[in-house]
Amino acid sequence: MFATLLNIFKIPELRNKILFTIGMLAAYRIGFVVAVPGVDQKLMTRMAGSTGGGPLGDLVEYFQIFTGGNLTQSTIFGLGIMPYISASIILQLLVTVVPSLEKLSKEGESGRQKIKEYTRYLTVVLCVINAAFWMKFLATQNYLFPKYTGPWLGMTFSYMGMSLLVLTTGTIFLMWLGEQIDEYGIGNGISLIITAGIVVRLPNAVMYVVRNVSLQGTAGAGEFDVPKIIFLLVMFVAVVAGAIVITQGQRRIPIQQAKQTRGRRVYGGQRHYLPLRVNHGGVMPIIFASSMLIFPGIIFQGAANYWPNSFWFFLRNEFSSGQYLYILLEVLAIYFFAYFWTTVQFRPKEMANNLRDYGSFIPGLRPGKRTADYLERVMGRITYVGAGFLALIAIIPTLVATSLQIPFMVSAFLGGTGLLIVVSVTLDLVQRIEANLIMRNYKGFLGDEGPIKGSQR
Repeated sequence: MFATLLNIFKIPELRNKILFTIGMLAAYRIGFVVAVPGVDQKLMTRMAGSTGGGPLGDLVEYFQIFTGGNLTQSTIFGLGIMPYISASIILQLLVTVVPSLEKLSKEGESGRQKIKEYTRYLTVVLCVINAAFWMKFLATQNYLFPKYTGPWLGMTFSYMGMSLLVLTTGTIFLMWLGEQIDEYGIGNGISLIITAGIVVRLPNAVMYVVRNVSLQGTAGAGEFDVPKIIFLLVMFVAVVAGAIVITQGQRRIPIQQAKQTRGRRVYGGQRHYLPLRVNHGGVMPIIFASSMLIFPGIIFQGAANYWPNSFWFFLRNEFSSGQYLYILLEVLAIYFFAYFWTTVQFRPKEMANNLRDYGSFIPGLRPGKRTADYLERVMGRITYVGAGFLALIAIIPTLVATSLQIPFMVSAFLGGTGLLIVVSVTLDLVQRIEANLIMRNYKGFLGDEGPIKGSQR
């Protein structure tokens, strides 16, 4: 392992890419602590501390994970990279339903660049909308200094324009950083930015555990004795290992290439494989399911405050994180969105037609409809397994936090969206570095065992 790490810095091109990537991520972290002018940061800190627990606390925690930061300050990168990700998801969905965009996506590199341009424009629109809602919230809660309050969204016109411009420019700058990493660095830039924001929260969780270690007989709520710490370490290793297996897991469909006779020579006839990912949707099903279940809890909490009766209190309690109804609906929602995302992204008919056009076929199946039906049936089965694992990963932090009475900031690293993002991005980064090493006749991270491969069946 250490020899491999030394080999990385022996290759000038790879060394420069890694150092450039580290520099861009450092610029991101520096900018994340630059506050938006006019916001009372002390009040913001107290606000963030008072939202622990409940649907609003879940929304704050979810926003922190996915933007890679926290809401204890309103900074120039306060919106994070979320608007760009939302715009990318919207464009991906529109490509499947809008014929003009679908035709554009099939035009090669020029079409993809045009869709990327549309994504940037949509990102600006989403940034302005999100920034307006966020600044309106700050003005409503009196988190702005008095001289900046006014009739425009609770602010003066000049301050409103300045704040919207600052927050929008911050997200656009993050998008630019991600594109620079894609072009001159190594790894996926946007994913690395999100991962960096998640990983920097790990030391806070570790320090919380260290400060609350209890060496007495039993540990109270929020305290950690030796058996509890050992359990958390074992669970962390087990969940990370399981996440790696499901992320790399593939179902390989055997593909036979048809033989072609040209003159006196026979070409083709090779046998290869069509890999189908077990977790085809990645973290998207968890993201959609978590987003869908947060807002009913907020609505029922507001209804319980206005109409204090047992029915609304029952709904508010059941839609809180850790409750039986909430967990059941979260599992069902993950299964639904896993199949929905697979249906949108996986196109068996188009894949079957491509195999037929290239002179390949699945042994025992006729090209065309029979092949498409078979691929759809196989993908449906493996999606069921992948969705079950996603559901397990999603509820582990909640179950551990509830049963052991520890804060969610500690149990969040035992599963959920953040862990899957970190595992998948880290695997992608390691594979890219390993590919650069092997291309230059250096050993990879596994030495003589070859490059990292996905598990298969």
